Amino acid sequence: MHLGIFAPTTDYAAPTHVLAQACEARDFESFWVPEHTHIPVSRRSPFPGGGDLPKEYSHLNDPFVMLAAAAAVTTKIKLGTGVSLVIERDPIIQAKEVASLDRLSKGRFLFGIGGGWNEEEMKDHGTDPKTRWALLTERVQAMKQIWTQEQAEYHGRFVNFDKMWSWPKPVQKPHPPVLLGSSTPRGRQRVVESYDGWIPIGLNSHQLAEGIADLHRRAREFGRDPASIEISFFWPKPEVDALKRLRDLGLHRAVIAVPAIDDLGKLNTRLDRYAELARAVA
Repeated sequence: MHLGIFAPTTDYAAPTHVLAQACEARDFESFWVPEHTHIPVSRRSPFPGGGDLPKEYSHLNDPFVMLAAAAAVTTKIKLGTGVSLVIERDPIIQAKEVASLDRLSKGRFLFGIGGGWNEEEMKDHGTDPKTRWALLTERVQAMKQIWTQEQAEYHGRFVNFDKMWSWPKPVQKPHPPVLLGSSTPRGRQRVVESYDGWIPIGLNSHQLAEGIADLHRRAREFGRDPASIEISFFWPKPEVDALKRLRDLGLHRAVIAVPAIDDLGKLNTRLDRYAELARAVA
């Protein structure tokens, strides 16, 4: 099992590219950043983590700009969105962002995506929360056309464009891995049918084990090799026993979070400790 690092890329935290370099120097497999375009002041959507919404959610930098900066100063660590809110982005523009970042990083980009939880946020982008999953599906399908076809076109309910030229194309073929963040049985079915990996969200270890078993069963029924689906678990307890349990479940990677602080000394100390965990569970 690989170990990755998740970092909220806020305007008050340590520079993202410096943190990415520090992670690469310690041989972490991947470096992930989140996305929220904004947080509406008036919000009824409950925070999935419970309690008050942390300050960092309204201070996040753009993930593609931050990962481009990280790509420019690293050479081997994989760079991922955890997760990008496709339902809040134009698919033609996002297809170009993904392809550009994959080329800049020489094929190191991991495209984690999700449907979002903040209904007020998505409504500000003109997205109906009730149809966001159908919208996400079409936007990803449309982006795949742009990434893989010399003359791409797509005609759906939510996304519609005639033949177009759009370069660059991604380095990774046919495109960077697309990993879906979801916790529901329907989400796992979407992964099996359309995506390269699954990012379980908000599950405890028992629920995760049941979810993996369900995912693998669905894959076999669909005629797909379960081993072809990467499973990336975010925010595990940074403890040896907890990580070993995840490893034994067959996860491809676990992604540990670091706080949004500007004290590089404290962050480096924490990264050193997490690097020891990575060696212990390798």
